[in-house]
Amino acid sequence: MIDHITLRVRDLPAAKEFYQKALAPLGYQVLMELPDAVGMGVDGKPDLWITSGGREGATTHLAFGSRDNRSVDAFHRAAVEAGGRDNGGPGIRHEYHPDYYGAFVFDADGNNIEVVCHGSQLEKPEEVARAARRAVKKAVKKLAKAAKKLAKPNKKRTKKGTKKKKR
Repeated sequence: MIDHITLRVRDLPAAKEFYQKALAPLGYQVLMELPDAVGMGVDGKPDLWITSGGREGATTHLAFGSRDNRSVDAFHRAAVEAGGRDNGGPGIRHEYHPDYYGAFVFDADGNNIEVVCHGSQLEKPEEVARAARRAVKKAVKKLAKAAKKLAKPNKKRTKKGTKKKKR
């Protein structure tokens, strides 16, 4: 799923005004403003970013949403292995928000491709704890089963004493 896209424009104030009016029927509004960027969206989440710096041949920023950090990590590895150029390894980006976990690569044309996981999609500590408890229970059961097996007398060894050795 696409998480957000960034358009580079030559005149940020004019572009902001245009997109505010053009996208108002869809419920879009300005949600964040930075010195060189405006974030617009619906329901509190900016998914369209307009930034200054547009020129002929300007590149696009495209971000895909992820359900967990592992997918962000896997994307970055796979994209670099496929020939992408690293533009920011996986990690928390506090400048966006406290739970913003993303990774960035440039494709062959210089487009900035990102995969991001937001806080609501991060694994919750209680889910991790539940999974750990299940893993421990499973391991304890396996150990108990192995201990029982070892504790059972071996029929070959204990038939009327010990086995006699052949000479």
